[in-house]
Amino acid sequence: MTRKAIVTGISRGLGAEIGAELERRGFEVLGVSRSAGEAVDLADPSALTSWLSGDTLRDFLADADDIVLVNNAGLLGPATLAGEQDAEATIAAVNVNVTAPILLTNAVLRDRPDGLPVRVAHISSGAGRRPLEGWSVYCATKAAVDHHAQTVAAEQLPGVRIAAIAPGVVDTDMQAEIRGSQDFPAREEFVAMKDEGRLSTAAEAGAGVVDLLLSDGYGSEVLTRI
Repeated sequence: MTRKAIVTGISRGLGAEIGAELERRGFEVLGVSRSAGEAVDLADPSALTSWLSGDTLRDFLADADDIVLVNNAGLLGPATLAGEQDAEATIAAVNVNVTAPILLTNAVLRDRPDGLPVRVAHISSGAGRRPLEGWSVYCATKAAVDHHAQTVAAEQLPGVRIAAIAPGVVDTDMQAEIRGSQDFPAREEFVAMKDEGRLSTAAEAGAGVVDLLLSDGYGSEVLTRI
């Protein structure tokens, strides 16, 4: 059985651990990021659409018996109040967090051989399910992929299982960025989580995501968490 997985943001943190865990479970992994695997800047939609129009993805999937897509790459974006947000950082976050997962999901479903079953995971966040002052960009983009997953699930496409997974608060570079955001109103809450040891490791979260992704009931709960 030839098992294939595409994982974005694979160069570090949660994406690296998800990719490694899938490899341990017998998947051949195609990583997509700016600095590892297929070098594609997901903040640049024209670069992504150019890559998706080529043969790399189609050739990778051609002999697959089982396909997994994990849309993990994410940007925090400006962690400040509306009216004070940098435009370029906002655009990059929307492209990486929303545009890229939608385009990649569409491409994998388009290019899968003969309607082969596919499991799609959007790595979401609790921030997409409750407002956090100073995070309107991040909250909005994660809410968008939540709703994309719900809508694709409602389409009941043959062989497609999809969910948006909130992995909890994970000790990654993004968390370090959050703790360093002096203008972020909730900064002290995240500093306390780190100081009190309440963050999961990337390895723990990655294994949890893969456990859920490969479970028999995957997709029955579209908005889920580990």
